[in-house]
Amino acid sequence: MIKLYYHPSPNPAKVALFLEEAGLPYEMVPVDTRKGDQFRPEFLAINPNAKTPALTDGDVTVFDSNAILLYLAEKTGQFLPQDTPKAHGEMLSWLMFVATGIGPYCGQAVHFSRFAPEKIPYAINRYAREAERHWGIIDERLATRRYMLGDGYTLVDMSVWGWATRLSFAVGENWATLFPNVKRHTDEISARPAAQRAMALKDQFAFKTEVDDDARRFLFPQNTHLRA
Repeated sequence: MIKLYYHPSPNPAKVALFLEEAGLPYEMVPVDTRKGDQFRPEFLAINPNAKTPALTDGDVTVFDSNAILLYLAEKTGQFLPQDTPKAHGEMLSWLMFVATGIGPYCGQAVHFSRFAPEKIPYAINRYAREAERHWGIIDERLATRRYMLGDGYTLVDMSVWGWATRLSFAVGENWATLFPNVKRHTDEISARPAAQRAMALKDQFAFKTEVDDDARRFLFPQNTHLRA
C-alpha cells in the first residue's frame, strides 16, 4: 500500500492530485509541520530533509514532490508525455523549472513578506519579483497551448497546479490579472473531480493553522537563535 505523508501545502497537494487522478489506493499519513511532526525520528527515516511530502510504496521510499510525481508516472505509465526524446526533454525541463524556480522563489517570497521576524525591503522585493518572473514564463508558455506540454494533461500540469492554487498568498490578489493563462489552466484543473478530492484531504485532519512561537520554531528552526 502506498503511504503519502501529507501536509496541506502546495507540494503535497500535487502528489495527492496525481494519486487521485491515477486512482491508486493509498493511505494518507498526516504530518503537522506546525507541531513539529517532520522532526520525529520515524519521519526523518523516510525524509531526512524534514519536509513534506514523502511517499512509501512497499520497500520504496521517495521524497521531494517532483521526484514522487516522476516515480508515480513511471510506475503507472500515466500522465506522461509522448515517448519521444523531445517530449521527454520538455517534461524534465519544466518539471525541474517548478522544482528549482517556482517552488523556492514562491516559498521565499511568502517567508520574507509574511513570516520573517524583520521586514527587509530588499529581500521582499527580490523574491517577489523573481516569483513573478518565473510565473510570467509559465504564463507565456500556456498562452500558446492548453497544457504545459501541449494538448495532453501530464504530471507537469499537476506540479504547476500545486503552487498555482496558492498564488494569491504568494504573489497577491491580482495574480489572475498578471497571469491570465495560469488562471485558466488552474481553473480547468481545479474543476476536475480528482482535484476536488485532493483539495478536500486537508479537512480529514485538524492541522494546526496558527503560526505562533512554537510553530515558528518548527517551521524556521534555523532562525530560533534570532528570537529573544
